[in-house]
Amino acid sequence: MRLALRIARRELRGGIAGFRVFLLCLILGVAAIAAVGTVRAAIQAGLDAQGAELLGGDAQLEFSYRAATEDERAWMAARAVEMSEIIDFRSMLVMGEGDTAERGLTMVKAVDGAYPLLGAVGLDPPMPFAEAMAGAGGKPGVVVDGVLADRMGLQVGDAVRLGVKSFVMTARLVHEPDGASGGFGFAPRTIVAAAALDGSGLLEPGSIFSTAYRLVLPTGTDLAALRSEARAHFDGAGMRWQDSRRASPGAEVFVERIGSFLVLVGLAGLAVGGVGISAAVRAWMERKTETIATLKALGASGGLILSVFALQLAVLTVIGVGIGLVLGAGGPLLAAPLIARVMPIPVEFGLAPWALAEATTYGVLVAALFTLWPLGQMRAVRAAALFRDLGPGRRGIPSRGLLAASAALLAALVAASVWFSGVPSLALGTLGGIAGALVLLAAAALILRRLARFAARAPMVRGRPGVRAALAAIGGPRSEAVAVVMSLGLGLSVLAAVGQVDAGLRAAIQNDLPERAPAYFMVDIQSDQIDAFKARVTAFAEVTRLDTAPMLRGVVTRINGQPAREVAGDHWVLRGDRGITYADEIPSTTRVVAGTWWGPGYDGPPQASFAAQEAAELGLKLGDKITVNVLGRDIEAEITSFREVDFSTAGIGFVVTLNPAALAGAPHSNIATIYAPPEVEAAILRDVGAAFPNITAIRIRDAIAQVTRALDAIARATALAASVTLATGFVVLIGAAAAGERARAWEAAVLKVLGASRGRILASFALRAALMGAAAGLLAIGFGAAAGWAVLTLVMDAEYHFAPIPALAIVLGGLLATLAAGLVFALRPLAVRPAEVLRARD
Repeated sequence: MRLALRIARRELRGGIAGFRVFLLCLILGVAAIAAVGTVRAAIQAGLDAQGAELLGGDAQLEFSYRAATEDERAWMAARAVEMSEIIDFRSMLVMGEGDTAERGLTMVKAVDGAYPLLGAVGLDPPMPFAEAMAGAGGKPGVVVDGVLADRMGLQVGDAVRLGVKSFVMTARLVHEPDGASGGFGFAPRTIVAAAALDGSGLLEPGSIFSTAYRLVLPTGTDLAALRSEARAHFDGAGMRWQDSRRASPGAEVFVERIGSFLVLVGLAGLAVGGVGISAAVRAWMERKTETIATLKALGASGGLILSVFALQLAVLTVIGVGIGLVLGAGGPLLAAPLIARVMPIPVEFGLAPWALAEATTYGVLVAALFTLWPLGQMRAVRAAALFRDLGPGRRGIPSRGLLAASAALLAALVAASVWFSGVPSLALGTLGGIAGALVLLAAAALILRRLARFAARAPMVRGRPGVRAALAAIGGPRSEAVAVVMSLGLGLSVLAAVGQVDAGLRAAIQNDLPERAPAYFMVDIQSDQIDAFKARVTAFAEVTRLDTAPMLRGVVTRINGQPAREVAGDHWVLRGDRGITYADEIPSTTRVVAGTWWGPGYDGPPQASFAAQEAAELGLKLGDKITVNVLGRDIEAEITSFREVDFSTAGIGFVVTLNPAALAGAPHSNIATIYAPPEVEAAILRDVGAAFPNITAIRIRDAIAQVTRALDAIARATALAASVTLATGFVVLIGAAAAGERARAWEAAVLKVLGASRGRILASFALRAALMGAAAGLLAIGFGAAAGWAVLTLVMDAEYHFAPIPALAIVLGGLLATLAAGLVFALRPLAVRPAEVLRARD
């Protein structure tokens, strides 16, 4: 080992000129993974550090459609140092009268005098929060989110209405300390004093609202023990618990999932870098041919030679990984103020050991995996073969031990990705896609070489030396086709997949959904208003369809007497409360696919009809019994039928429908969907809003726009991560072009001697680059289309349509990238005189 160290040290004295591609590929991949991990860790640290302020207290107990009883309040007050009650619901904020009135959907937060228990509400103009709630001119005050205020043209001092009660806007809402705990909403916020809502007509029996109780607990309170105590005390009451350990679980899960996905996209970039690493090592070994042959001739064993070169590569790996870690961790730290300003949740930046360990692990494993094969190939060659043949034919097959080591490294890489991501299916799917893409790209590159060799001998290219030379170069033994197609093809494939999925989702949301979706979704329609509501809406001749249904909210708590989540896992139907309804007859918007429907007037034991797809996912069968908690009352019903429910149309659809007698006497409201063309939507909103101020109208097109904006942010983040993959592929492309510079000089010299002009030679080089770039682009389109189809049809349950514009951009990108790299490294060979090149090869 000492001898190997001494030889390796002497070899490294020559510098790292031949390892620029090696280092750049490693640095880019490690930096991308470290940067994503650092930002993800900063978000998690912010959520952990400010959990209580984000939640608005140390713990929160929430109820749907009701306030806590006196006994429940007493239980909470006995354990809290401070307590605050908050009511949350949707409503319409109205400014003005008649046809000129402006209406905007808003999420209303009705608060008591103790709010906020933690943090401070930011207002513009600055003022005490209590003063803002007090109002002016005899009217109570409201504070309105700036987005909604700008949309409606509201100014401080303007009169507005919620329901039938008047308020005055006293300030714009700049900062809501507990805004992130509620997750992502589809409407801007308005805050009002709960006491001021008396007489507004908004919180009537059956209205859709939730009541949350924030608690500040004594120092040292065991939150886990208190949660268990609360669940036991409120068993069957429909209480939902949340505490400062996970103040914003929705945001936390979202950040974790998107972070894991972006890290895996970064790993795709590192895989592309692995192709460049392997090519760089192979080119380096080519230059070290005489050194290896001399060492073998002097009696050096294959193990000693392997150790010499492995030590040098290990040193370079440490350098590359180290620089990547510095850039990946330092970049987010330097940009911390900018990132903090654009994030809707708190972030606390610092060194993230776990993220750096993840990036280091990936970098080391990829570098080792992609260097071992070319090292093993050179070790297996005899000295005589090295002296006699300076071409690629001297490459041998690595030994069984090295093949086993390569397999072990690959297994370690897979295990690490599964461990770090925390989502095995996502990690394995991404790695499987990367591996499959690399294999297919390599196979396609080999096919391209074979086709090029065949085409170079075809009669049609006779008399066209430039074309023939380009095809022969692609199909030749020193062809750059494999490196170019694999590196550039994988980078373009990731971008193509992102483009196809993004275009498909946008088409489904913006085009397909609006054609099938209603114009408005109306909620909080009281039972004594439903007939008059129907009459007003159907009076519009443009309305093509009106669906209504009674609406309650309930939580599925048990399946066959056992806790539901223990039986069926963490399915979305079991996460919190869900809409439920009742009906005598089968609704026209659905159909029974199994079992039988109870008849009109049925008043026997409760029966339930369940959505068929969700029932299959939960493992339910006909005859099973589910327990639904509605307003604190447990209703156990037998499942007697399954229904086909299409939730993708944004129309009325319920997972659970009960027979009417099961919900007799339960206070509830009604919901409706109105189908009408866009030109009549405003008139409908004005008419319904003026006649029924308590009814909340949710415009489906606005909700679609909100989802589209969220998709924009995700697409930008994914494209940014994918651009690192493409950048790495371009580095590999440049490395391949640089490595082939000597071969191009020889070709140019021979063609010049044969009478070819510089323009014809340059055209031949350009054609070669364009063909390889086009091949990489076309293959990327295929992978992108396959990925788009799989994600949209199998995961999103949406229809896939091929998007030609992103596909065309991918092909053009491949052409331009290879042309740029090829032509830049063709200029110097063209400038060299033929005599200089030919004499040097004599």
